[in-house]
Amino acid sequence: MERVSSTMKQVANPLPKVLSRRAGGSGLEAERESFERAQTVSINKAINAQEVAVKEKHARTCILGTHHEKGAQTFWSVVNRLPLSGNAVLCWKFCHVFHKLLRDGHSNVLKDSMRYKNELSDMSRMWGHLSEGYGQLCSIYLKLLRTKMEFHTKNPRFPGNLQMSDRQLDEAGENDVNNFFQLTVEMFDYLECELNLFQTVFSSLDMSRSVSVTAAGQCRLAPLIQVILDCSHLYDYTVKLLFKLHSCLPADTLQGHRDRFLEQFRKLKDLFYRSSNLQYFKRLIQIPQLPENPPNFLRASALSEHISPVVVIPAEASSPDSEPITDLVEMDAASQSLFDNKFDDIFGSSFSCDPFNFNSQNGMNKDDKDRLIEQLYGEITALKEELENFKAESARGAVQLRGRASELEAELAEQQHLKQQAQDESEFLRAELEELKKQREDTEKAQRSLTEIERRAQANEQRYSKLKEKYSELVQNHADLLRKNAEATKQITVARQAQGDVEREKKELEDSFQRVSEQAQRKSQEQAEVLETLKRELAASRQELQVLQGTLESSTQAGAEQNTRIASLEQERARLNQAAEQHWDKMAALQAELQQLRDTFSREQESSRTELEMLRTQLRDKESTERVLQQRLAEEQLSLLQGTTHEAERMVQDALARMEDPAHISCTGSADCLLSQALAASECADQLQDAHSKYLADGAAVGSLLPCLALFAHLVSSTLLQGSATSHVAPVEPADRLLELCKQCGSETVSYLSALRDPGMVATADCSLVTACLGQISAIGEELRPRGLDVKQEELGDLVDKEMAATATAIETASARIEEMLSKSRAGDTGVKLEVNERILGSCTGLMQAIRVLVLASKDLQREIVESGRGAASPKEFYAKNSRWTEGLISASKAVGWGATVMVDAADLVVQGKGTFEELMVCSREIAASTAQLVAASKVKADKDSANLCKLQQASRGVTQATASVVASTKAGKSQVEEKDSMDFSSMTLTQIKRQEMDSQVRVLELENQLQKERQKLGELRKKHYELAGVAEGWEEDAAD
Repeated sequence: MERVSSTMKQVANPLPKVLSRRAGGSGLEAERESFERAQTVSINKAINAQEVAVKEKHARTCILGTHHEKGAQTFWSVVNRLPLSGNAVLCWKFCHVFHKLLRDGHSNVLKDSMRYKNELSDMSRMWGHLSEGYGQLCSIYLKLLRTKMEFHTKNPRFPGNLQMSDRQLDEAGENDVNNFFQLTVEMFDYLECELNLFQTVFSSLDMSRSVSVTAAGQCRLAPLIQVILDCSHLYDYTVKLLFKLHSCLPADTLQGHRDRFLEQFRKLKDLFYRSSNLQYFKRLIQIPQLPENPPNFLRASALSEHISPVVVIPAEASSPDSEPITDLVEMDAASQSLFDNKFDDIFGSSFSCDPFNFNSQNGMNKDDKDRLIEQLYGEITALKEELENFKAESARGAVQLRGRASELEAELAEQQHLKQQAQDESEFLRAELEELKKQREDTEKAQRSLTEIERRAQANEQRYSKLKEKYSELVQNHADLLRKNAEATKQITVARQAQGDVEREKKELEDSFQRVSEQAQRKSQEQAEVLETLKRELAASRQELQVLQGTLESSTQAGAEQNTRIASLEQERARLNQAAEQHWDKMAALQAELQQLRDTFSREQESSRTELEMLRTQLRDKESTERVLQQRLAEEQLSLLQGTTHEAERMVQDALARMEDPAHISCTGSADCLLSQALAASECADQLQDAHSKYLADGAAVGSLLPCLALFAHLVSSTLLQGSATSHVAPVEPADRLLELCKQCGSETVSYLSALRDPGMVATADCSLVTACLGQISAIGEELRPRGLDVKQEELGDLVDKEMAATATAIETASARIEEMLSKSRAGDTGVKLEVNERILGSCTGLMQAIRVLVLASKDLQREIVESGRGAASPKEFYAKNSRWTEGLISASKAVGWGATVMVDAADLVVQGKGTFEELMVCSREIAASTAQLVAASKVKADKDSANLCKLQQASRGVTQATASVVASTKAGKSQVEEKDSMDFSSMTLTQIKRQEMDSQVRVLELENQLQKERQKLGELRKKHYELAGVAEGWEEDAAD
């Protein structure tokens, strides 16, 4: 109370004081000083040595300050006074604030900061010497900021926050592919710096603890929000620019870009995934997840599948670096002080002495009132202290509880994340183990014969490539000659057309000359007739004149008239003479024009004759050149044929030499392989004979003879070597005969090739002896083929029919048993059990029907294969000839019948409640595998366009669907029958939950160990089954061969 009274006494007249304050702060300098003071306070609060995250409100004040002054002069004037080189935490928080200013501050921040770029580089090198703590973090962050400044300086179209539209991105490259190429490289460098900072921060944290809820961890993680915002935009722009570059440049040119992008894509995806699991980021930012696979830039339509990653910052999210809640007691005290000041300003200090006139009420004196007031103030003070203590304890307890809850949530999230990672890793390792097993089996099968085949194939390919190059060159020369011949023919055609044009013009000139001559003759005749007429008129006139002169004497008047008439007649005569002269002039002009036309025609005729002679000369030259080229082509073809024949002869001689080589004695081969090689060589010999006949009929048909020669020599060489290798494991007598036939075949082949190489003997060369030797080798190979273990070849045909009939009978029996079980279940079961049994037995019935259809289709296809492949032989002979295929068909049929019987037994046990659902599912899958084996064995020799094959494949798909239906109905019945425990943890304590969790983990480990052992056991069983099946079908003999 005394403090309030003293305050009221000091403020005697509050209104002038307010006016004086307003008058003092109205100037621009005062406003500038106030702005700089506020900015200095905010910058010093944002950039301090405490290892806590930068408070958002201080950073926001710094950003608003750059927009207010349109630059960063104040920021740098304050930062230059800070000891950034002496305190790593201080430098780290400076980098965070400066990054925010570059992103969200005024555009002139970059311009004002470029003068300090060298100091940032020096500071980065200085902090780079420290290998622990914030030293490396500050060094990498300063490099990132310098890279960002250089990027925005080179590309001023990009704003600090990197937000641009697609049209602005196109304008940034100025529609120049070179600019887009360079811009992509700069973005890769920029993104690389961002990812380096990302990885360094994560590697500096101890991820085994909940570091994201501690102040030190949040201090290191806070700048990553700006990094995530930059990375999302850079990734989006990089994808779009790479698609644009691939549309303009070849794919090989951009291989480096694609490799660098794939590396950064994997890093960024991993970092986004790790960041999204941290509790700190979940409340502040929504981090996007990148797609599972990177974009395929080689496919232009993949751009439409690209989705730009969008980082969402919730508006209502409370920042962890915001100001702590102001203590309630301090707020009450501040509000009380504010109330006292307002009370003094409004009522004045005089009213504060006795505002409510306590001295005059109830007659109470001043001392009693003071004591009472002091007592009340004391009680109020004590109550306030108690209230302050209670509120402080409550606030501390709430903060502790919130921190503990955050730690528990973070630990739970990390444990779940670790558990998910362990499960994913386990699944991946299992899949990888299965894949490695399959690859090892495939490798063991193929490795024994791959090396030798590759070596032979490489040598043959080299020889064939040389022949192919020579043949290509010859074909190119021939094409050039044909092209030149076509050009010459075209020129001759043009010359003939020109000659025809000249003849037509000559004929036209002759016609026009004839017309002009006729016209001149007609005009001459007309003029002659006119002249005769004039002469006759003149004679008549003279006669009349004489008559008139005779009568002149008789009459003067008649004489005058006669004189007038004579004068007129004289004038008419003069006019007619003039007309006759004009006609003679025209006739002379027409004669001169006719002479000129005759001269022109003679000159053109002479020129045409000269050109025709020149064209005939060129045609004769072209024909002689073509004959020379054709002769040269024939010589080159003959040379190429001789070279190819020589190479083929050398290949066969090489094979004969290798047969005598002691190192070849260790090589062994199978009779089946020998038969296939001999058959291929025989077919190639027939093709070679046809090509030889065509070559003899037409010497230009050497193109079809050369490939047949190379292939013939290769196949004969392979047959000789394979026959020699087969003789090493055959009995003595067949081995000697086989080796002798191989040598004879080689010598006959060499003789045939020598005859082909000799131009004088090429017409008499005969390949029939080589074909006969190959036939004898095939016969011996047929004798050496392994036979079945338990069944004779003549019994295979009967056994196939028996096994197929037995399979059909087993399926019919299984269907009947299923119907019987369904009837018993309907009679004795009710409720859920009846529903489950009906569903399972119904799906089993459908599976049996599908298998029945498949067996019938297999019979039809088998019958079609036998009819189309046996020729004149009987079905039994066909089965005996294809014994290996027949044995596979028998094995598959047995497996189908056995699987049907086992599945029915399993279904019977399930219906009776004695069996397990898993056993039924395994049986259904096993019978599906057996039917797949039957389908594969049936269609291996079928025609791909066969209608029965289509029916068999459709029936196989029906069996697959029926198997899936059995598995689905079994799973549904299992889930319907079994009771699920309701997991209620509401009444359990934290310790009990922890114990249950440990027990569950122990149980999981035990089950995983049992699963691993069972998988190993299953692998061994399959391996043993594979070995036994190989013994049954003669695989070991093939492997030994």
